This record gives sequence, structure tokens and C-alpha cells, in this order.
Amino acid sequence: MKPKIGVFSFTSCEGCQLQVFNLEEEFASLIDQVEFVNFREAMSEKGEDYQIAFIEGSITRESEIETLKSIREKAEILIAFGACAHLGGVNNLKNLHPMDGWLPSVYNRKDLFTDTIPTRRIKDVVPVDYVMPGCPIDKCEFLRFVQSLILKIEPRLPDYPVCVECRSKGNICLVEQGKWCLGSITRAGCDAICPTYKDSCAGCRGLVEEPNIESLVNILLEKGFSKDEIRSKLGFFNGLEDIEI
Repeated sequence: MKPKIGVFSFTSCEGCQLQVFNLEEEFASLIDQVEFVNFREAMSEKGEDYQIAFIEGSITRESEIETLKSIREKAEILIAFGACAHLGGVNNLKNLHPMDGWLPSVYNRKDLFTDTIPTRRIKDVVPVDYVMPGCPIDKCEFLRFVQSLILKIEPRLPDYPVCVECRSKGNICLVEQGKWCLGSITRAGCDAICPTYKDSCAGCRGLVEEPNIESLVNILLEKGFSKDEIRSKLGFFNGLEDIEI
């Protein structure tokens, strides 16, 4: 029997789901190995007999909590899929302002989504078995991850910083050029795509184990960045993490 997979989305742009389709020909071979029974971006049918659940998006409405709990009860394995599910993502910026201010600000009315709540990561609501980080996720990492689950091999993420990938590509360090970058404390696995194209790492894959945040903060302070600027950069994706500056 093929493993049955359900892919679900909460508050998100669904860009991580679209990355799955960017596998193109490899996706065709993947569906020979697994069966998708619930996948909003791909199919209208909604099966409930899945063993593996990929959850995209963070929880920002009261009504989403029960839905997520129901998925958790049915799934043998639950994966937080992408930065919003894993970290709260960009949605965590909502928590910096009063909840009653968002609806009129965004929609110019207050009668929509009246059950809005502060953003929560998936792990804040239900137990999570694995995380697949990134904004968006890396399509090749998704393929390796699913194949590991099929073979009953423990999926593993890199536990070294983006700087390792950056150096291996011969990139000139952005911090050494006077720019900000969180690559030294962010988990690798993205092939340093942002610094390679001269854009700073914003930490969308989350922190490595035991990140040396103090050292990075001191370096950025020496480069002329203020504590407020550094705090803002760290909080863009990782605002729900317990980071002190």
C-alpha cells in the first residue's frame, strides 16, 4: 500500500505547496510512490484516511485550532511545513499590534474573521513530529524528506549555519561588506540562495542548535546597526522564538 498523504494549509500564501509542483517530472515519479488524498492546490477531493499530514501556515484564528487538532488525531506523522508553520513566519508580525486593529487596517471593516487571535506556531497547538523549514521550502529537500518517510528512515536537517553553504559557493560575506545577514545563526539547507544573489539571510529556516546570537549582535553593532534594527531583523521570521538581545 502506498503511504497516504494529506497536505493542509492555514494562514499562509501556500507558496510551500507550489514548491512541490516545481519538482515537475520528479513529482510525477513521486506520485507513483505515495498517494495524496488531500491537497488543496492539486485536487478538489478531500480524503480523511491519511497517515502523513503536512501542515502549511500558522494558526491565526480560533476556529483553526479545532481543525488542526482533528488533523493531528488522524495523522500518524505530522510535519510543520515551511516557515509559517514552523516559526510563525511573517504572520508573527501580527502579534506586535492590538488584535482589534488588524481587521479595519487590512480590510477596512471589522465584521470579517472576528475570531482572529495572536499568531501561533503549529507546535504551540499540537505535537509536531518533524519540521521542514524555509520560506518557501526547498523542493529537493521535500523530495528527500518524503523518500525518507517512505523508507522509514529518520529525516534529518542540516545542523550547521548558512555560512557553511555560503563559503562553499565562494560568496563574499555580506557582513564583511557592512551589510546585515543572519546566516551565521540560521540553519542551512537552502544552498545559501539569498546571499548568493546578494540578499541578506533573514533566518527563514530557523536557528541552528546553540546559535551564537551574542557574537552576531556584537558584530552587527560594530558595523553600525542599532539594537532596534537587529531586533527587527531577528524578529521578522523568528519573532515567536525566545531571543534576547
